[in-house]
Amino acid sequence: MARVKICGIREMEAARAAGGADFMGFIMSDRFRRYCPPAAVKHICNTVQGPKKVGVFVDQPINEVNAIAEYCGLDMIQLHGHESMEYAEKIQKPIIKAFRYGEDFSLERAEAFPAEYILIDSYSKATVGGSGISFKWREAASTIKKLKKPYIIAGGISAETLQEAIKIFDPYGIDASGSMEIDGRKSPELIREFLAVAGKKVVET
Repeated sequence: MARVKICGIREMEAARAAGGADFMGFIMSDRFRRYCPPAAVKHICNTVQGPKKVGVFVDQPINEVNAIAEYCGLDMIQLHGHESMEYAEKIQKPIIKAFRYGEDFSLERAEAFPAEYILIDSYSKATVGGSGISFKWREAASTIKKLKKPYIIAGGISAETLQEAIKIFDPYGIDASGSMEIDGRKSPELIREFLAVAGKKVVET
């Protein structure tokens, strides 16, 4: 069974609903609309048990990343920008490194990057992530499945497309965010629906 990461959590009610996921992600860069301030992330991390807590950072100073991770009690760091391998070696938590498929994706660079997990997201000129757009799954699958490191598939995954993504990629995990939002806010009901389709524990709030 593929692991599930629900990203872009900002509110406690949504966090509680996502308690059955394997990973819970928080956007820690204030450049993006799903940004969650460190104090709020810390409160959620201290309150909601179960999922591994992942802070998503985008080309931010290394000292800032490590300090926020320690303050919030994060389990992992997701690097979602153009961070170098030298940068990653100075991060003090286990790493998920995001690569955008279609932006000169290199299997060799992904394998060599000092990260526990590789996340494959859609390429968009408009944003580095959270576009809600799927990349060409069937075209990409033959390349991505050559990865030896555990990989997570992101980009436009919903309750309706979840099983198709798992069938095509046989991934370690699935990352979803926008498909569980209504008017830009996470819906606890949609989170529970997604987790049910994924075969995960559904937590009532």
